[in-house]
Amino acid sequence: MRHAAFALPFLALILASCDNGQNAVYEATESITAMDVADEAAAEAAANAETAAGGEIAVALPRIAYGYSFGFRLPADKIAPIQRAHADLCDAQGPQTCRILDMRQSGMEGEYSSGSLTLAVAAPQARAFGAKLGQLAGKEGGTQISSTISGEDLSKQIVDTEARIKARTILRDRLLEVLQTRRGTVAELVEAERAVARVNEEIDQAQSWLAEMRGRVDYSRVNITYESGMPETGSFASPVREAISSVSGILGSMLAAAIILLTIGIPLGLVGLGIWRLVQRFRPVPKLASEHAKTD
Repeated sequence: MRHAAFALPFLALILASCDNGQNAVYEATESITAMDVADEAAAEAAANAETAAGGEIAVALPRIAYGYSFGFRLPADKIAPIQRAHADLCDAQGPQTCRILDMRQSGMEGEYSSGSLTLAVAAPQARAFGAKLGQLAGKEGGTQISSTISGEDLSKQIVDTEARIKARTILRDRLLEVLQTRRGTVAELVEAERAVARVNEEIDQAQSWLAEMRGRVDYSRVNITYESGMPETGSFASPVREAISSVSGILGSMLAAAIILLTIGIPLGLVGLGIWRLVQRFRPVPKLASEHAKTD
């Protein structure tokens, strides 16, 4: 009842500024939130004081989302088997430790082939899992050509989102208490119901963001790339190798251009030849030639 008495004046302010609609509701709800957060802060301060008096200090560890990238070079015919072996290694760990997110292959019919595999690995096992990937590739003659570890500190974002969910939950409980007591006019109760709906939507969005960030912290993203071919060994061999590899492409382009020219040129040539013959058939005979024929 005490909370309802505090909340009803704010709902009256909402009705007084009815022309502004949602802005007024947000102003009122933010006022209630500020009071509730202040109460929560005081309660947390008291709890921290009791903890300090007991000699125990809570330490918040950083929450970092790690990402790993590994690149392997190996023969073209070994890419698919190694990729499957890495995927099988992930499946063997179980869904609680490793999950396959994406698997791709390209150019498997030519001399150059490539592929990629994206995994979500439990953060504590991610580095050891990367070492196992290199061992499997090495057994098939593969060479690790790149390795990257990156991290993003999500501590502040997670704490802020948790605090927002907590504040909005308290606000929703206050509004629900007003609705349960049924004190106030019908218009005030309707505005309270609308405010509850908006607050619930904000809570759902914040919980989704929080779950996504926690998932990134708990499971590291592991990106694996595979490619065939030899590394570049010098400035002289590199252009020669590129020229040889592009000969088939150049010949193919020339043949395609010839086919297009023939496809267009033959019909146009036949049409032109027919027009020329018609012109020659109906072309008038010159006068000098006709007079010379008569004298003969």
